Amino acid sequence: MNLQDAPHGINVVVETASGRVYIGRFDSANGFSALLHDCDIRDIPDAAAREQHIRESATYGIDVKERDTQVDVMSVARVRLLRDIPKL
Repeated sequence: MNLQDAPHGINVVVETASGRVYIGRFDSANGFSALLHDCDIRDIPDAAAREQHIRESATYGIDVKERDTQVDVMSVARVRLLRDIPKL
Protein backbone atom coordinates (compact mmCIF):
# COMPACT_ATOMS: atom_id res chain seq x y z
CA MET A 1 0.00 0.00 0.00
CA ASN A 2 1.15 3.52 -0.73
CA LEU A 3 0.93 5.86 2.27
CA GLN A 4 -0.73 8.59 0.18
CA ASP A 5 -3.52 6.14 -0.67
CA ALA A 6 -4.43 5.34 2.95
CA PRO A 7 -7.97 6.32 3.91
CA HIS A 8 -8.29 9.36 6.17
CA GLY A 9 -8.81 8.43 9.83
CA ILE A 10 -7.68 4.81 9.64
CA ASN A 11 -4.89 3.33 11.79
CA VAL A 12 -1.80 2.44 9.81
CA VAL A 13 1.55 0.79 10.47
CA VAL A 14 4.40 2.61 8.73
CA GLU A 15 7.81 0.93 8.68
CA THR A 16 10.96 2.70 7.52
CA ALA A 17 14.14 1.24 6.08
CA SER A 18 16.01 2.13 9.29
CA GLY A 19 13.66 0.05 11.47
CA ARG A 20 11.56 2.90 12.84
CA VAL A 21 7.88 2.02 13.22
CA TYR A 22 5.01 4.50 13.33
CA ILE A 23 1.61 3.19 14.38
CA GLY A 24 -1.11 5.81 14.30
CA ARG A 25 -4.15 7.35 12.69
CA PHE A 26 -3.56 8.63 9.17
CA ASP A 27 -4.67 12.19 8.49
CA SER A 28 -3.18 13.44 5.22
CA ALA A 29 -0.14 13.37 2.97
CA ASN A 30 1.53 15.63 0.47
CA GLY A 31 4.47 14.77 -1.75
CA PHE A 32 7.00 14.98 1.09
CA SER A 33 5.39 14.05 4.39
CA ALA A 34 2.38 12.41 5.99
CA LEU A 35 0.59 13.52 9.12
CA LEU A 36 -0.33 10.87 11.71
CA HIS A 37 -2.20 11.37 14.98
CA ASP A 38 -2.04 9.46 18.30
CA CYS A 39 1.18 7.64 17.35
CA ASP A 40 3.43 5.03 18.85
CA ILE A 41 6.94 5.58 17.47
CA ARG A 42 9.68 3.04 18.08
CA ASP A 43 13.10 2.23 16.66
CA ILE A 44 13.24 -1.57 16.40
CA PRO A 45 15.97 -2.71 13.99
CA ASP A 46 15.32 -6.45 14.55
CA ALA A 47 12.58 -7.56 12.13
CA ALA A 48 11.18 -10.28 14.42
CA ALA A 49 10.95 -7.93 17.42
CA ARG A 50 9.40 -5.25 15.21
CA GLU A 51 6.69 -7.63 13.96
CA GLN A 52 6.00 -8.79 17.53
CA HIS A 53 5.50 -5.19 18.65
CA ILE A 54 3.18 -4.50 15.70
CA ARG A 55 1.10 -7.60 16.49
CA GLU A 56 0.87 -6.57 20.15
CA SER A 57 -0.38 -3.14 19.08
CA ALA A 58 -2.96 -4.75 16.80
CA THR A 59 -4.15 -6.94 19.67
CA TYR A 60 -4.05 -4.59 22.67
CA GLY A 61 -4.14 -1.10 21.14
CA ILE A 62 -1.71 1.68 20.34
CA ASP A 63 0.60 2.92 23.10
CA VAL A 64 0.39 6.62 22.20
CA LYS A 65 3.72 8.47 22.51
CA GLU A 66 2.95 11.55 20.36
CA ARG A 67 -0.33 13.24 19.48
CA ASP A 68 0.82 14.48 16.06
CA THR A 69 3.84 13.50 13.99
CA GLN A 70 5.12 13.99 10.48
CA VAL A 71 6.55 11.03 8.55
CA ASP A 72 9.01 11.58 5.71
CA VAL A 73 7.41 9.62 2.84
CA MET A 74 10.81 9.00 1.21
CA SER A 75 11.89 6.92 4.24
CA VAL A 76 8.84 4.61 4.14
CA ALA A 77 9.59 0.97 3.35
CA ARG A 78 6.16 -0.54 4.01
CA VAL A 79 2.65 0.55 4.97
CA ARG A 80 -0.12 -1.71 6.28
CA LEU A 81 -3.52 -1.15 7.80
CA LEU A 82 -3.48 -2.00 11.51
CA ARG A 83 -6.77 -3.89 11.15
CA ASP A 84 -5.09 -6.30 8.69
CA ILE A 85 -2.31 -7.29 11.12
CA PRO A 86 -2.80 -10.77 12.63
CA LYS A 87 -3.67 -10.62 16.32
CA LEU A 88 -1.77 -12.56 18.98
